[in-house]
Amino acid sequence: MRRLRRVKIIATLGPASTSEEMIKKLHLAGADVFRINMSHASHDGMREQVRMIRAVEKDVGRPIGIMVDLQGPKLRLGVFKDTSAMLEKGQSFVLDSDTTPGDAHRVHLPHPEILAALEPGHAILVDDGKVKLRVSEATKTRAVTIVEVPGKVSNKKGVSLPDTTIPVSAMTDKDRSDLEAALDTGIDWIAVSFVQRPEDVADVRKTARGRALILSKIEKPQAITRLDEIIEISDALMVARGDLGVEMPMEKVPGLQKRITRTARRLGKPVVVATQMLESMITSPVPTRAEVSDVATAVFDGADAVMLSAESAAGQFPVEAVETMNRIAEEIESDPLYHSILANQRAKAEPTGADAIAMATRDVAETLDLKAIMAWTTSGATALRLSRERSETPVLALTPNITTARRLAIAWGIHAIETEDATNVDDMVERASEIAAQEGFAKTAQRIIVVAGMPFGTPGATNMMRIAYVP
Repeated sequence: MRRLRRVKIIATLGPASTSEEMIKKLHLAGADVFRINMSHASHDGMREQVRMIRAVEKDVGRPIGIMVDLQGPKLRLGVFKDTSAMLEKGQSFVLDSDTTPGDAHRVHLPHPEILAALEPGHAILVDDGKVKLRVSEATKTRAVTIVEVPGKVSNKKGVSLPDTTIPVSAMTDKDRSDLEAALDTGIDWIAVSFVQRPEDVADVRKTARGRALILSKIEKPQAITRLDEIIEISDALMVARGDLGVEMPMEKVPGLQKRITRTARRLGKPVVVATQMLESMITSPVPTRAEVSDVATAVFDGADAVMLSAESAAGQFPVEAVETMNRIAEEIESDPLYHSILANQRAKAEPTGADAIAMATRDVAETLDLKAIMAWTTSGATALRLSRERSETPVLALTPNITTARRLAIAWGIHAIETEDATNVDDMVERASEIAAQEGFAKTAQRIIVVAGMPFGTPGATNMMRIAYVP
C-alpha cells in the first residue's frame, strides 16, 4: 500500500479507537504510527492495543509503528477544606508542606522538590494557566506568592513551573513500570514527557537499552535552553505545543515550532508536530480553516510527522480526522512551492562518507529524473540520512529487520519494506529493481538508484550507489 504523501501521520488510540476494526480503518485512512498514551492506559490495555495493531499490520502487509507515551511527573496541588477556593488579584497565597486541607489563604503542595527549587520572582501556573501566582518569598518548606491572574483553585489541580528547573527525573516509578511493560511487548518508540535536560533522556535510554528508540517531547521552557544537547541524545523530537503554550507565552510557540523543526532536521532527527492540530474535529466532522492552515504550516516546515491526539482517541469522528489530515498533506505536497521551500531549508552536509553519498544520491536522482531511491539498510541510519535530504524522488528502505521497518514509519518520505538481505551487489540491484516495480514506484525500462553500505549488514557504512534499469 503506497501513500501519496511524504509526511507521516500519528494517531492516538483511546475510547473512540479501541477495536481492531477501527485501528484498521485509521491505518487505511492514513495513520502510519499509533500512539498509546500511558496517562490513560493500563498495562493490560496497552498490551491488547499492541496485539491489535500487530494483527492489522499482518492483515495489510505493511509495517506499522507503535509509540508509547510515558506520563511523566504530574505536579498537583493538595486538597482544600471545601474542595476549592477563590483567589483574588493581588492577594497573598501560600504553598507549603503542611498537609492540613487548604483554604483561600494557603494549600499543601505535596512536592518538596518544588518548594526547594522555587525562588522569588518565579511564576507558578495552576490549572493550565487559568490561575497565575508569582513567588515573593521562598524557603524549603514554604512559598509565599502574589496572585497575578485570579480564579478558582480546587483539589489536585495541575501545577506548571515555567521558570523553575526541578531537580527530579522525567521518569516516575509509574513511568519505569510502564516503560518495562511496553518494552516487553516490542513497541518501537518511547515518547518521554517532562524533558528538562539531556540527562532525562539518558535515563530512559539506559533502561531501554536499544529495545526502542527515544522521542523527546519538547514541552518545557527549560528544554529550549538546552535544545541542541537534547536533540543530540534523542532519536526524535516532538513539538508538544499544548504544554509549551501553557508554560511560555502562546505567541512564542509558532516561532519555537519552526526553530525546533529546523534544528532537528539539521541534526538528522525526525520531528513530530503535535497538539490541537484538528481539535474541532473532536465534535465536528469538518475542521476550521485555521486548523487546516496549521497542519499545512507543519507540512511546509518539513515536519516528519503530524499527530492527532483527542481527535482520534476520544473524538466523534476519528476516521474523518485522519482522512482530513491525509488530504491536507497530499494537497500541500503537490503545491509548486512545497519542494522549493524544503530545498531552501536543507542543511549543509556533514563531512562524512554517508552524508556525501546521501546528498549525491538526491542530486543524481533528481537530475536524471530517476523513479526511486532504493536504500538497503539494517539499522535504518541510511534511510534516515536520505530522509533528511527531503528528496523529490521517493525513498524505499529495504531492510531484513522488521523492527527497523516499523521504526522508519515515523520518518519523512520513507516507504519501508521488510525483505531478505542481499547476498551480493548483483542480488542487491536485481531485487531492488523488482521491489520498485512491485510497489508501483517504477515501470519496465525506467531507472532507479540503489544505495547501500559495503560490506553488507554494517550499520552506518553507506558508501555505494548504483543506477539500474527496471527489467
